[in-house]
Amino acid sequence: MVALNDYSGLREDDEALVLEQAHHLWDDDLPLVSNLANASALLKAYLTQTNWVGFYLWEPAREELVLGPFQGLVACTRIPRGRGVCGTAVETRQSQLVPDVHLFPGHIACDSASASEVVVPLLQGQTVLGVLDIDSPVKGRFDPSDLRFLEAFGTLVAGKWAENRGALSTPPGVTRAGAR
Repeated sequence: MVALNDYSGLREDDEALVLEQAHHLWDDDLPLVSNLANASALLKAYLTQTNWVGFYLWEPAREELVLGPFQGLVACTRIPRGRGVCGTAVETRQSQLVPDVHLFPGHIACDSASASEVVVPLLQGQTVLGVLDIDSPVKGRFDPSDLRFLEAFGTLVAGKWAENRGALSTPPGVTRAGAR
């Protein structure tokens, strides 16, 4: 299990521990939504001064992100490619570090308390799987070190997700082989 008192207060050590915890929390026998829910809960518990931590999942047929598991207030449910910080991360396939969301052209204000944001695209090669989105009510909350850590977290999640794509749409109660 994950316990907050396991963290030492030394950033590099704690970030390595969170990555290790995320790796061990991922259960290949669970649906994607369960694993992403645990991943967002782990990050929300670890990161200070955040008001939203979660995932948007890419729907290629509709060319939009759809709300996935998250920790925080009610959120926007659909975000088109190229709109807002999340849509820009999909369009560019690059992480977005936004110290002041009010200065970001086209920012989508799902929570009016959000002041800064970081979004990491989750990629398998150049294929977008979704994004990891983290908001803070504090301007300038995220720095390049946070971005590097969150990109490593996103790479871990995207790798686990891509490894288990065949099992992602399996309904609860049905094994990968299809037997109940």
